[in-house]
Amino acid sequence: MARVRPTSFPMEPGPDSIQHCAPTDRLVVAISSRALFDLDESHRIFEEEGKEAFCNYQIDREDDELDPGVAFPLVTKLLALNEKYSASQLVEVVLVSRNSADTGLRIFNSIQSHGLAISRAAFTSGSSPYGYIPAFGAHLFLSANADDVVKALEAGYAAATICSTPPGISRNEQLRIAFDGDAVLFSDESERIYQSEGLQAFAENEAAEARKPLSRGPFKGFLDALHHIQNLFPGADAPIRTALVTARAAPAHERVVRTLRAWGIRIDEALFLGGMDKGAFLDAFAADIYFDDQMTHCRSASEHVPTGHVPHGVVNEK
Repeated sequence: MARVRPTSFPMEPGPDSIQHCAPTDRLVVAISSRALFDLDESHRIFEEEGKEAFCNYQIDREDDELDPGVAFPLVTKLLALNEKYSASQLVEVVLVSRNSADTGLRIFNSIQSHGLAISRAAFTSGSSPYGYIPAFGAHLFLSANADDVVKALEAGYAAATICSTPPGISRNEQLRIAFDGDAVLFSDESERIYQSEGLQAFAENEAAEARKPLSRGPFKGFLDALHHIQNLFPGADAPIRTALVTARAAPAHERVVRTLRAWGIRIDEALFLGGMDKGAFLDAFAADIYFDDQMTHCRSASEHVPTGHVPHGVVNEK
């Protein structure tokens, strides 16, 4: 297995200072146990009865297989990418959990019983595990703990809080990932103008800056890694399909198109919805996961597809 190369970080803050993992030979996704499995009951016991009751509950049931959580179908599709490319391992999924190794035994037993190829983990006994993201070389962190996600984003890593919704059944073999634009793939520089000055000022700014690429957002590095995998396959046979699903409309679309072109990144589908509800479109795309910075959009999207809230940018400062 290829070793993870050291992570490099920009030294100066600014619009382009999102920290990101250096390119590796594979896509690495770090996931929490509550995003991977349905741990609602044990979490309820922890919240209502305390740590000791939680530990006893997990140990007493450590041979009981956990049911899939919201992100379980996504993880199975990510790991399945390794079967499509024999030259090297394309994807690694690592577990990062606030459980102790003792209570985490049930989680690893469930990983094995479900046949998931996950062998690396960090159990932190209640501490936030986000600090292990660079050590694992992870491009993405998914968690059910919003505080951990905020810390990861503040440190410059792509991270999202999994919205509560029953895990669905994938409708196709292809892995499909959808993104919002501003404050997710791109910086929130344009969104700040919209929030402070309104739609007209936003439209005028985007028209004036149409040929100036937007700065990178927290998920640009993750999109880079997906794009790298896509390029290993002929276009028609690519096992990953990506989509940009944004509230932008013409003429504000031009800057987005030119930004992706400047980055040299392929987006398979781009939906400029002009403020329309995104849920039905994400359902039509059959997204395995969708990332958005605005909770209102996440609530709508999660009624149709697994959704990750990205608490980043101006709308999450209020």
